[in-house]
Amino acid sequence: MHGKHVILGVTGGIAAYKAAYLVRSLVKAGAEVKVIMTENAKKFVAPLTFSTLSGNPVYTEFFNPENGEWHSHVKLGLWADLFIIAPATANTIAKMAHGIADNLLTTTYLSARCRTLVVPAMDLDMYAHTATQENLETLRQRGVIVMDPASGQLASGLEGKGRMPEPDDILSFASNVLTRQQDLAGKKILITAGPTYENIDPVRFIGNYSTGKMGYAIADECASRGADVTVVSGPVSIEPNNKQVKVVNVRSASDMFNAAESLFESSDITVLSAAVADFTPVSKADSKIKREKDNLTLELHPTVDIAASLGKRKRSNQMLVGFALETDNEELNAKSKLERKNFDFIVLNSMRNPGTCFGSDNNQIKIIDRNNIVSYPFKSKTEVAKDIVDKIASWGE
Repeated sequence: MHGKHVILGVTGGIAAYKAAYLVRSLVKAGAEVKVIMTENAKKFVAPLTFSTLSGNPVYTEFFNPENGEWHSHVKLGLWADLFIIAPATANTIAKMAHGIADNLLTTTYLSARCRTLVVPAMDLDMYAHTATQENLETLRQRGVIVMDPASGQLASGLEGKGRMPEPDDILSFASNVLTRQQDLAGKKILITAGPTYENIDPVRFIGNYSTGKMGYAIADECASRGADVTVVSGPVSIEPNNKQVKVVNVRSASDMFNAAESLFESSDITVLSAAVADFTPVSKADSKIKREKDNLTLELHPTVDIAASLGKRKRSNQMLVGFALETDNEELNAKSKLERKNFDFIVLNSMRNPGTCFGSDNNQIKIIDRNNIVSYPFKSKTEVAKDIVDKIASWGE
C-alpha cells in the first residue's frame, strides 16, 4: 500500500466506527487516504475523527459552505489508485448499481477510473434480500470487487452474515486487489470476441448466438490488471466497462482474421474467445434472394482457421489461449483442439451445463493444458474471467 492513493467512502451504518480503524491501518501501511462521508455517516462518526487519522480534510459536500471551495468529484476520482467503500449500506449499493449520483460519494464513484472495492455491512435479511444480491451482482459484472461480509453477532441482536470484516482483513484484501491489478502491467493482449456474420445476401446471414459477454469480461479483467488490451469484436450490442480497452469492430470471419493477424505479431498474449463461423457461402447474392417454390440450396466452404493460422506463427515468448464449446466427448475434443491449434491452454465450455454459454451472464468452465484439467464451479462470467486471467497471469510460474 506504500505510496498508494486511497479514497475511503464511509456510509451511514453502525459499522462506520470500524472505518476509523481502517483509516489508521491504511495510513500505517503507507497509503495516503482521503475520506468521503455520506450525510448519514456523520451521525455515527464525526468527520473530525477521520480528518485527524488521515491527515487530510474530510469530504462530505460538493463545496465548503463557509468559503465556497469546490470539491471536485472528477479530481478525486482521478487522484485515487483504489476506492474503498466500507461500510457499504444497502442504500449506497443500490445507488451505485443504478447510477444515482445524489451525493459526493456516489458521484465520485461514477467518475473514478480506479478499481472500486465494496465492503457490504448491514443486517442479515437486508444483505440476503434479492434486491441487494442483484445489485451486488450488477456491480460485480461492471468490474467492482465485492468483499463478502463476515458472519456473527449483528447490531440488531440477530446472528448471521452481514458484519463488516475487521479492518486488518480489509487492508489485506485491498492490498491483494492492488497487487493483482498490476500483474499484467506492460503486457499487450489481443482478444477476439462475439460472433461472425457470413452474408448470404444483403439482408440475411449465417451466424450464431454468441453475445461476446465472456470475451468482453476477459478484456475488462485484463485491462484492470494493467494490460494494454485490444478486442477484435464481431457484431455485439455491448461495450467494454473498462474505458482503456480498445475495440476493433469486424463482421465476417475473414474480417476477424485480417484484424487479428495484423495485431498478433505485437501481442504478448492472445485469447481467442470469439465464436467464429466455420463455414461461409461460396457466393453472396448482391440482391435479396426472393422466395421461390423450389428449395433453396446454399453451397458453403470453410472459413479461414484463425486459431490454426496464429498457432503456426506463435513464438516461444507468446501465449495463445483457445476456447472450445462442445456437446459430446468434451474433454477429448478440447484436448485435440489444444494440440492441433498449438494453444498453451484451452477453456472448455459445455452446452450440457444449463444457464451457461450463449447469451447467459453465467458460465461453468474447465481449463485444460497439456498436464492438467481444472474444473470450476458455476459463476458469473465476471468471476469466470478472473479465473481465466489468473491462469494467464500465473503461466510459467
